Amino acid sequence: MISYNTKDWFTFIFHFHKSDTVRKLLPIMLAIGVYAAVVGYLEIHHFKVTKNDYIHNIPIMHGMLGFVISLLLVFRTNTAYDRWWEGRKLWGGLVNNSRNLAIKLSAILKDENDRKFFRKFIPMYADVLHKHLKDEETSKQLFEDVDLEIDLHKHKPNQVKRIMYQKITDLYDTGKITGEQLIILNEEFQEFTNICGACERIKNTPIPYSYSAFIKKFIFFYIMTLPFGYSVSLGYFVAPVVVFIFYVLASLELIAEEIEDPFGDDENDLPTKKISENIKKHIEELI
Repeated sequence: MISYNTKDWFTFIFHFHKSDTVRKLLPIMLAIGVYAAVVGYLEIHHFKVTKNDYIHNIPIMHGMLGFVISLLLVFRTNTAYDRWWEGRKLWGGLVNNSRNLAIKLSAILKDENDRKFFRKFIPMYADVLHKHLKDEETSKQLFEDVDLEIDLHKHKPNQVKRIMYQKITDLYDTGKITGEQLIILNEEFQEFTNICGACERIKNTPIPYSYSAFIKKFIFFYIMTLPFGYSVSLGYFVAPVVVFIFYVLASLELIAEEIEDPFGDDENDLPTKKISENIKKHIEELI
């Protein structure tokens, strides 16, 4: 995730980051600019369209459709940001859940080997979940010094939780923890699966295809018809005006596409790797 100063206006205005939409849209912006200039030339010099022709009334249609497309893009952007923010809340919950479990275990466990086990596996869950959500195969290096084998072709977070829960059950069977303590610890173990399932829901449920495709088609046809309505009044200035309008509309759609999946590799995605590293640091301090 990009770190920045929210109060530094001039940096925002004059600095173009590699994630800026201008870089992604530049080729098509140039093509649309050429298209708008050609349409303007044909209307003014070839067909000699005047302000008295019916084609000059096309901006009325654009005015009405502009209101509709703005509502669609607002809904689209808000929906995408809600998914991003929900992902951040879930990983914040994972941080707190890991801390709570570590605090309870630090007070309950007396044997150093048992404490070392959870000092390793609690942060391992966050690291494995980070890789799981990015669709990466968990590296065997992660478990190189763990005696219990994990099947890398199965659901990795579940495998880690199963090992931890088996360890807790063994501690109960050997009398190292009581039944009351087992019940107290069960809440944190359940929350691990709840967080994982909610993250998978965000990851595996994109915006409906029909809705996303409709917005893209709407933007395309809206932009393609703009030069016909404004060439007479703007002349060749219609080219930069249409390019700017396309930049605004397409950028909103690109931003929504990027943040609706907060667990990817984009610049604005959640720093789940950094969060998992912080969890590891906190657990080592607590246990």
